[in-house]
Amino acid sequence: MEKRTFVDQMGRSVTVTFPPKRIVSLVPSQTELLHYFGLTEEVIGITKFCIYPDSWFRTKQRIGGTKQLKLEEILALKPDLIIGNKEENTKDDIAYLEQHFPVWMSDINTFEEAIEMIEFVGQLTNKQTIARQLNTSIEQEFKKLGDIGMGKSVIYLIWDEPSFVVGKSTFIHSVLTKIGFINDCQKERYPALSDLEQLNPDFVFLSSEPFPFKDEHILKYQELFPTSKIILVDGESFSWYGSRMLEAPNYFKKMI
Repeated sequence: MEKRTFVDQMGRSVTVTFPPKRIVSLVPSQTELLHYFGLTEEVIGITKFCIYPDSWFRTKQRIGGTKQLKLEEILALKPDLIIGNKEENTKDDIAYLEQHFPVWMSDINTFEEAIEMIEFVGQLTNKQTIARQLNTSIEQEFKKLGDIGMGKSVIYLIWDEPSFVVGKSTFIHSVLTKIGFINDCQKERYPALSDLEQLNPDFVFLSSEPFPFKDEHILKYQELFPTSKIILVDGESFSWYGSRMLEAPNYFKKMI
């Protein structure tokens, strides 16, 4: 069987049997991408958070959560490729798994790195043509969307009590910038709201994930930001890199 070596987004060389026939996916958005690529037979294991597509969630073996993998179950599946992510999966779990199987890792902090990941996973799974077509379509949809944020300032909350917001060097920050918003949080990664200077953004976005903000949270943040427009937003559209990026611009247009 043919062996090929690829370099992942962490700069690691990964040698796989090509094309891989037994794939375990450790990240929901990347699982959705593998489905878009038509790899129904090849994907044999997913996490309990890989809820799309529903047919896979109901039928594929679930191997724990993204940060609490059931390592013995993965060993028993004998995958010839595992696809994970630096932020979503733990260093210890990945270090253990790569002793036994090829593990390809994504590392995505920008829109451009997400596009790159799609291209790389297409190469890795012998789906180069559909990956290139997907990337072309994503770029076109975002281009049609234009500068919908119109330079308005925003803070994007991902957690409540304590309140955490999205900062720079994150995929969500890159998406906000891509569609024309200015992120009022200029700290790195995911700082606590209490650690920030007094902010007065045009918008406050309350995400549906990882914390499920609801209508009752709007009043709380309206009191904190009396002049801001508070909006509940679909976290998947802002944070899922992969094929979900094709649908996101249409959501952004309706949201604004």
